[in-house]
Amino acid sequence: MSGASPQAYRPEIDGLRAIAVISVVLYHFGVPLQGGFTGVDVFFVISGFLIGGILWREHRDTGRIRLVAFYIRRFRRLAPAFFTMLFATFALGWFILLPFEYREFAKSAIAATVYLSNVLFFRSAGYFDTVSEEKPLLHTWSLAVEEQFYIVLPLLFIALAWARKSFLLTLGIVWIGSLIACIVLTPNHPTATFFLFPFRAWELLSGVLLAIYVAERRTPIELPASVSILGLICLIASFALIPAGEKFPGYLAVLPVFGTVLLLLNGASNNVVNATLSRAIPVFFGKISYSLYLWHWPILVLALYLRGEFGGPIEIAAWLLVCLVIATLSWRFVELPVRKSQSISGRMIFGGTVVASGLALAISAGVFKQNGITTRFTETAQTHIGATADFLQDWSRCEVHADGPFKGLELCPIGPEGAPKLLVWGDSHVRALREGLDLASHEANTPGVIIWRAGCPPLFGLEKVENSATPSQNSACGEANRQIDVALSQMPSLETILLVGRWTYYWSGTGDGLDEHNEITVMASADPNQPQTEALHEAAKTTVERLMSSGKKVFVFEQPPEVAGYDSRLAARHHALSTVPFSNTKTIDTDMNLSDVADRQDGFNGVWTALEADAKIKIIRSWEQFCDDATCSAIHDGIGQYFDNNHLTNSAALRIRNVFEPIFESNAQ
Repeated sequence: MSGASPQAYRPEIDGLRAIAVISVVLYHFGVPLQGGFTGVDVFFVISGFLIGGILWREHRDTGRIRLVAFYIRRFRRLAPAFFTMLFATFALGWFILLPFEYREFAKSAIAATVYLSNVLFFRSAGYFDTVSEEKPLLHTWSLAVEEQFYIVLPLLFIALAWARKSFLLTLGIVWIGSLIACIVLTPNHPTATFFLFPFRAWELLSGVLLAIYVAERRTPIELPASVSILGLICLIASFALIPAGEKFPGYLAVLPVFGTVLLLLNGASNNVVNATLSRAIPVFFGKISYSLYLWHWPILVLALYLRGEFGGPIEIAAWLLVCLVIATLSWRFVELPVRKSQSISGRMIFGGTVVASGLALAISAGVFKQNGITTRFTETAQTHIGATADFLQDWSRCEVHADGPFKGLELCPIGPEGAPKLLVWGDSHVRALREGLDLASHEANTPGVIIWRAGCPPLFGLEKVENSATPSQNSACGEANRQIDVALSQMPSLETILLVGRWTYYWSGTGDGLDEHNEITVMASADPNQPQTEALHEAAKTTVERLMSSGKKVFVFEQPPEVAGYDSRLAARHHALSTVPFSNTKTIDTDMNLSDVADRQDGFNGVWTALEADAKIKIIRSWEQFCDDATCSAIHDGIGQYFDNNHLTNSAALRIRNVFEPIFESNAQ
């Protein structure tokens, strides 16, 4: 035969695409559909089914895979709408995104262009990472997974399809291995199993194996309508019941995958489910599903960036309509003309894709190199914009110990090389102080080391449960502190320990102002029912006494005043976007009454003051660096001092580094 037998058009697959894309879009726009994100899993199975079927029939009928032709078809199908969306988002981002977000957008554009955005978003999921709602290309992670699948699957066909049994056995083994790895690793590595191809491969291969089974059947498959109904029930249950979080994908992803397989398997059956999916409206949404998926997320991100939050159901409906209109235009005037045109050759498609990719990479690299082009905005906006990026630091000296007493813990040297004399132990406030501590250590010629863990009080004998942390992160706090307790005895060079923390957060159990939604419960390991403040009081005394008994001098850094209503990103956004159409940014407070600061922070401060009065510790005072007699400010001499309402910027840490002089003077004695 001269070519592979074509696959007949199946309208119910477009209807199935419609269900998938609508569930994802509604979920992202906040419509109560807690498992709507599983529509992506439906897409994975459909993609595997269609692409796997094409490749299998081509090899079966011709004995080979025309790799170049396959990729040209993929480029023709996917590239035009993708690059249209990408360049349009670049243009809108120029007016809307702040420099740091624009820089990060450029970085993600590079990754998306080379089909690695899933790897980027996996690697960048960290404590200070931009939140999901500020990443216009976050949704391209699933496209990257599919593109990686398009690369791997044809090569597998070429390598193994000459021996049908070996090929099918290999696919089966990979399917089982991927599924088992996904289920086993999700509880402890949910970010990896969510974003990375090896743990999603089983979903795509479910479609591939089904396509091979269907292609090799001599007669059409017509099962009872109950099979299709069961498949639809599985999808509805997935959309309605599966919660977002660290349990997904894991075993939970089996439900939407199984449901999709059933619907695809019984697609030829004349039943009410297939008839409904084949109607004009579902088919239309299926046809525009790629464009709708491409466009809905950047529209949502940029709209929220401008609006802060939506005003209610009517505004959400309006933005959904915008998505639908733009997706329809993209499908009609970008996707279809390129896909259907007989005058656009494969060479033109390849050349156009190369040129568009090169242009995207060049623009992205330029924006990234210029740090998002700060000069687009006013001087006032630039003050706050500077603070948004003034937390990036060099952690290249850090090392996670593979063995020894600190096995599994990250230690970050500061100051000159040498055995550490100073240990700075704390939470994310240590991270914020890092630049100032490092320079102060160099100036005092005193080697030191930093150990920090976000949201974890640097005190012995405590456990914590924080609503913004995962269960594994919560349990790791107490485990790490117990390990540090034992390991300190094996660092004979240590002379001084500086404790740093957001003490008032642990004392009160909540954030303040803009982060009042953050909640933490701190409890004594020995008595979880002990009141939180009592547990903290006892832990502070116990920790200090234990450190003193080992011959260490103990210093405590007074938590800088919280400026409850300040966030550099929101302030920058307000000053940068207030004149942009449709913007609804809020005025952000840069000041805080000193009396209000004292009311909130005096609780734990009283514990430290009592220990200082007993000559057990020295407190490093910070308030006078940010406050006058009445007011504390997030701005000093026109320079942002706070990243958010409680973390300092690098500039602030460097400016106040002289407050650490008593620590180094004690080491010199």
